Amino acid sequence: MKHWWWKFMAVVLLLIASIAGLRVPLSPALVHVSPSRIMPGEVMIDVTGYNTRFADGMRTYLVNDNQYVCPMRVDVMDATHARIVAEVPAGMRASMTDIVVQGMTYPGAFFTESLGEGIESGSCAPTPPKLDLTGLGFTFPNRSILYESIRNLFFHVPMWFTMIALMGIAFWQSIKVLGNTDLERDRAARSAVQVGLLFCGLGLVTGAVWARATWGAFWTNDVKLNGAAVTALIYLAYLVLRGSIPDLYKRARLAAIYNIFAFVLLVLFLFVVPRLNEIDSLHPGNGGNSGFNDLDLDNRLRIVFYPAVAGWVLLGIWMVDLRTRTARLIEQMDR
Repeated sequence: MKHWWWKFMAVVLLLIASIAGLRVPLSPALVHVSPSRIMPGEVMIDVTGYNTRFADGMRTYLVNDNQYVCPMRVDVMDATHARIVAEVPAGMRASMTDIVVQGMTYPGAFFTESLGEGIESGSCAPTPPKLDLTGLGFTFPNRSILYESIRNLFFHVPMWFTMIALMGIAFWQSIKVLGNTDLERDRAARSAVQVGLLFCGLGLVTGAVWARATWGAFWTNDVKLNGAAVTALIYLAYLVLRGSIPDLYKRARLAAIYNIFAFVLLVLFLFVVPRLNEIDSLHPGNGGNSGFNDLDLDNRLRIVFYPAVAGWVLLGIWMVDLRTRTARLIEQMDR
């Protein structure tokens, strides 16, 4: 029983991460503002919020290069929709204007026309109100473009972490095979690759769903996506190679050599090439982009993200162990 502690830990971590990842609400945020362009004069602005609690008397204003414009009227339709009427003065200095509603900022909400040297009239200097999160409890950040799809962080990214960990195990077992042609280690390397390919497939599927929600297509010409697909094909070829060699010891050594080179290519395709600034990539942290950790990942997400990674990796190792033991029993029965 004492040897099963890490298996119980895997189950507990996955339960916690899955339940929290799917049930914790997002923080309130402004998700849509219309129109997208404003110019001096009276303007009517429709604001849509997510998980917000718009109410009469809420503080609202426009911000342009530290110049503030207070509205003439704010009509609240419901908790997530409001209409704001404001008199935009002449002389806005910046081409982009933000809007602040109940402490929530929608940056660059409007393209501003007829710029000048500063506000001539209608300005105000409100005290920025604090965002009221009373009653919401623990929430995840509400990021532009990502919105609810940010929950996929706890599933898509751990799939790749697990795949890489399992392919690393296969790499290490293959090195050991070259030392003494140990068929048990060869069996473990094969099992690790098989389970690793399962997680690779899950990573591609969850990534396609996330790409559709954020980038508008299930698959884009992204260097990291293409590298992941090529990596999957390389490891599928490893399994084909094994099936083409009948001799056990010759198969073990050739497969081990191939597996070592396959892991090196994995590192190149998933970590080195996408991080070259000359290569275009939509993935955070690649192709010169800021990392997800820099912009979006905060402590609220980390509380769930790290247990999710640990849980999925432990589950993957557990699956490799079961697969290896099953393969050993099958081979013993076939003798």
